[in-house]
Amino acid sequence: MLSDSELVARMCEHDASAFEELSARYRESIYRHVLATVHEHSAAEDIVQEVFLRIWTRAEQWQERGSFKAWLFRIATNLTLNYLRTQRRRRQQPLETAADPFDESDESGLPAWMVEHAHPGPEMLVEQSERNQLLQQLVEKLPTEKRAVFRLVHDAEMGTRQVAQTLGIPEGTVKSRLHYATRRLAQQWRDLQQEWEDLS
Repeated sequence: MLSDSELVARMCEHDASAFEELSARYRESIYRHVLATVHEHSAAEDIVQEVFLRIWTRAEQWQERGSFKAWLFRIATNLTLNYLRTQRRRRQQPLETAADPFDESDESGLPAWMVEHAHPGPEMLVEQSERNQLLQQLVEKLPTEKRAVFRLVHDAEMGTRQVAQTLGIPEGTVKSRLHYATRRLAQQWRDLQQEWEDLS
């Protein structure tokens, strides 16, 4: 199997088969990444089409700075954020600019199902599905930049260094945004648990 570098080199020479192979290799993961953010199949499809149009017409811009996958996710993330900003402007809603200082507190407030990867038994699947849906709703309420970092780490399974390369920001900024997102989600989850206890 040809490497990404070899396929990109061929694509720079307008080899359509190389483009098709790269598309088959990454289209599904890019689509899942975009869809997890925009939650609209048609919008996600449009963005993915634009992503692969960009790599077909601008493949030479990669120049092997970082991995091709990171470059591809960076394009997808940028186009997705542009789409979200456009939608937000259309709704005439201001961008959220909330900030949270980075500190050394741990993330123990997170529910275990968010940080553990053990395979659940059948009796846990329904409950886990409901919790995951609730988590996605909470993630959607994060500020756009924090949500993008959280998605890349948890959906695309990237490390902080790779996320920094993908978004073109310092690694410290990635850690700060991820820390903010995680703390906020943990606090919101604790608040929900308290509400459930009060109702029980």
